[in-house]
Amino acid sequence: QVQVAESGGGLVQPGGSLRLSCVASGSIVNIRDMGWYRRAPGKEREFVASITAGGRTKYTSSVEGRFTISRDNGRNTMYLQMNGLQPKDTAVFYCHAQVGSGAYFFPDWNDVWGQGTQVTIAS
Repeated sequence: QVQVAESGGGLVQPGGSLRLSCVASGSIVNIRDMGWYRRAPGKEREFVASITAGGRTKYTSSVEGRFTISRDNGRNTMYLQMNGLQPKDTAVFYCHAQVGSGAYFFPDWNDVWGQGTQVTIAS
């Protein structure tokens, strides 16, 4: 059983910062892409940022220059540093990972989602 768990959410004032973490655990032999998604109140879940195992990153345009995604492959952990937070960033943030388990050279790949962590920006 493979799981991912987010942490680091909270309430901050506009202009503030938060750092989210996502840790993958279980029978893991490899992790491909990892990413962050968010669902704002009354809206669909949307892509925020992603990172490959080699460190190549992508961002949605609304967070470019404010958010930084990174990962520590040795710890099966991904981070999202969020600076310059605005009320429009208020959402539940979800971690996603493409996780391989089972045989090392021929793993079973699964898309794994976390339960989410609440981020609220308010003065």
